[in-house]
Amino acid sequence: MSPRLWLVRHAPPLAAQGLCYGRLNLPADAQATRDSARALADALPQRVLAWHSPLQRCEQLAHTLQALRPDLASKPDVRLQELDFGRWEGLAWSALPRADIDAWTTDFAQHRPGDGENLATMVQRVDAALQDARQQAVQRQCDVLWISHAGVARCVQWLLQHPAGPLPQAHEWPREAPAFGRWVCVPLPPT
Repeated sequence: MSPRLWLVRHAPPLAAQGLCYGRLNLPADAQATRDSARALADALPQRVLAWHSPLQRCEQLAHTLQALRPDLASKPDVRLQELDFGRWEGLAWSALPRADIDAWTTDFAQHRPGDGENLATMVQRVDAALQDARQQAVQRQCDVLWISHAGVARCVQWLLQHPAGPLPQAHEWPREAPAFGRWVCVPLPPT
């Protein structure tokens, strides 16, 4: 059986609805985090390598999961962080100038929203983490767990569907991602 990547999204952050919070270091709902950790602890196989985004909302889930499953000691990996929206962080999406959002969607892969990180850079760092995960999973013959963000899950989806392809236009970018506190498993084929 090929190793799998368990892409887990953090529980709902304690943030106002409609807030831009890529790298904003927000805590997650504590009860939802415990519920997610319980379900995940039951679902995960025995041998899993685990990493998490160092942002608080992911770290909470990693630590809560480890309390239930001590075999799942997770390590932080900065490559698993959400996109950095620069000066947009903490602002309501509805408060952002339409021209700024249009500039981003027009040059989706290269534009730096809020002068933060562009998607091309995020895809590169997630791809590097994915290559490392593939290599370690194949060597150790086990699954990999990432506790991360919707943007990271979308990057993985794009990379698995377009391993050598160009970066996406805004209309091509995957819309689907795990719901808060949920996950998806994808195969990790050898490189």
